[in-house]
Amino acid sequence: MKKYLYMLWCAIAAMSSACSSTTGTTDEPCYTQYVNPRIGTGGHGHVFYGANVPFGMVQLGPTSIPQEWDWCSGYHISDSTIIGFPHTHLSGTGIGDLHDITLMPVTGTVAYARGNADDPQSGLWSYSDRSKETARPGYYTTRLTRYDIDVELTTTARVGFHKYTFNRPDSSAIVIDLQNGGGWDRPTEACVTRIDDSTVAGYRYSRGWANDQRIYFVAEFSQPITTLDLIADGTNVEADSCQGTTVFARANIDTRKGSPVFVKVALSPTSIDNAMLNLQAELPGWDFDKCVAQADSAWNHELSKIKISTGDADRLEIFYTALYHTMIAPSIFCDVNGDYRGADGKTHHSDFFSCHTTFSCWDTYRAAHPLMSIIHPQLTRDVAETFMSIYEQQGKLPVWHLMGCETNTMVGNPGICILADAVTKGYVTDTLRAYEALKNSAMLDERGMNLRKQYGYIPCDKMKESVAYDMEYAIADHGVAQVAKMTGRTDDYNYFTSRSHSYRNYFDPGTCFMRGKDSEGSFRIPFNPVASDHRNDDYCEGNAWQYTFLVPHDLHGLVACFPSGKRFLEKLDSLFTTDSRLEGNTISPDISGMIGQYAHGNEPSHHIAYFYTMLGQPWKTADRIRQILNTLYTTEPDGLCGNEDVGAMSAWYILSAMGFYQVEPVGGRYFFGSPLFDNVTLKVSGGEFNIIVNSNSDENKYIQSITLNGKPYEKEWIDFADIARGGNLEITMGNEPKKWY
Repeated sequence: MKKYLYMLWCAIAAMSSACSSTTGTTDEPCYTQYVNPRIGTGGHGHVFYGANVPFGMVQLGPTSIPQEWDWCSGYHISDSTIIGFPHTHLSGTGIGDLHDITLMPVTGTVAYARGNADDPQSGLWSYSDRSKETARPGYYTTRLTRYDIDVELTTTARVGFHKYTFNRPDSSAIVIDLQNGGGWDRPTEACVTRIDDSTVAGYRYSRGWANDQRIYFVAEFSQPITTLDLIADGTNVEADSCQGTTVFARANIDTRKGSPVFVKVALSPTSIDNAMLNLQAELPGWDFDKCVAQADSAWNHELSKIKISTGDADRLEIFYTALYHTMIAPSIFCDVNGDYRGADGKTHHSDFFSCHTTFSCWDTYRAAHPLMSIIHPQLTRDVAETFMSIYEQQGKLPVWHLMGCETNTMVGNPGICILADAVTKGYVTDTLRAYEALKNSAMLDERGMNLRKQYGYIPCDKMKESVAYDMEYAIADHGVAQVAKMTGRTDDYNYFTSRSHSYRNYFDPGTCFMRGKDSEGSFRIPFNPVASDHRNDDYCEGNAWQYTFLVPHDLHGLVACFPSGKRFLEKLDSLFTTDSRLEGNTISPDISGMIGQYAHGNEPSHHIAYFYTMLGQPWKTADRIRQILNTLYTTEPDGLCGNEDVGAMSAWYILSAMGFYQVEPVGGRYFFGSPLFDNVTLKVSGGEFNIIVNSNSDENKYIQSITLNGKPYEKEWIDFADIARGGNLEITMGNEPKKWY
């Protein structure tokens, strides 16, 4: 309970510090004004577009008719249909689950279905008037043209707050749709029950990519429901409650022209009773504008954790939008009383940490969590505790965890990297408990690990994506080894360090590429380094060019595979300059943002440009980092060169724009690149960490010298501990390519 009271105090403090443009009560700059939520709503960005608060359980926004890949988040800038406003969405993923508990205001007779765009009467859907559609952190608004209804949305962490203004108050109603969500999951059971004349409650269970999703809700209306029409599996139900697979509830309301109707919808992962508790704790009143201001304040509080100085308006917008995108998830997955749904499907309770969900670990271990560890210390602790609880409830650390369910999506053991990094940075007090989770997860004979133990690598004739799985396992093994070393387990350290070198089995000295190798020890033939057959070859969302450099944990070991260091650097140079063509039967759309065969649109490439700094040529890192920052991130809806991937793409930008990046997933060494801004101030555990950059410009992109707290600094990296304790890092830039260390 102490933890909960502390979080409540922090929330109140944040709400009282709303930015000046909202409340006029403080001189704190309004960072939310720089956020453009439309960035990433075009192309393949897949970002959430709507209202939420940082790391909130509720993501309240529109969902459109299409159930295709570019609508995984429910919204794409190319399409203006709206089937309703669900309370849960994913952001930046390649998966379209969630979209739970959809509300849709309507007038007149409607068909209770998703519908199709060829027939305006085929479902509940309406076009959105894009000239009136706006979103900013914590707020969304549009007009539904079919019904002439103005929509405004805001949220707390666990409650969605709807404001519907009926301009044509004819047979006005608000439909609760428990059938239609995203394009991937399907309801298995749903229920709606009338509690009193202004309150309904229920739940939606569904199965999709995550195989057992459960969400409970309570919806309270600002005025009485005149009648409640219930439809279960296509049949009208004459009762106060109904249950089925396909469930709709139409709450009919008497409205006046221009007079708004408000609805508060509280969610819970555990029960209807706890949904009611969440509603009472977070949103007892009906002041919509106050809730908007509090959501804005919560966002401003979090965005202010990094303050930058720049005269470039576009860079300001890109930076704070990126920071905003990193704080949509992981989302809270517990009630205000500490109850949460565990990975075993049971209800658990904790007064000691806040359970979270939406862990796209393969994407986020590389940059999102290293950024989180700097500016969100409490969240990092909560994530570590959540991971250990998941291990204890399902028998292994998460791979891609959603709504209490393990999806096993993507390759390797990425959850190990996240927990191991938190341990080495001091965020875990019970290191023995953490090490048990790390080691046992790394030893499970599943997903190719049994083959790896048998052969020393995963043979390509025994398993698809063999190179990708094994190389990611090697990275995770390095993480286990670091914690083994930290806790004095010498034998384990030696074992996992040796296993972290398994990538060397795939290196072909003849071609200097990582290649699939069969169980007889022969490289796969034929071989084409630019070929990629999505999820059906030796790589995952990539080809031999990108995977040859997927050794962030052992660069010098990788270099030693080559005939010489010179040959390695030539190969690294050619990655960025060779032809960008891709070949294959089903090329992954994730291989995007191409510079040569470097693919910034997907995370396995993200560390590679920093190899130059690690090998004594930091000016080449600077050249490539500035190129990526300035060309592959824009203010347009198609402003991301790949999926946002739950904050991963944006976290790379945040770290790199500040001037460093954690190449090795575990250990806390952030290698220098080329800082984009003149001044950066980070709120860290020890106070403030200031980055002062002198003589910085597009031409002066090369680091000339560095001081830390006034003393010359001659390392190519800065350690996490130096950042976390606070201080002053001063960097002098120039136009001369040079090595300062």
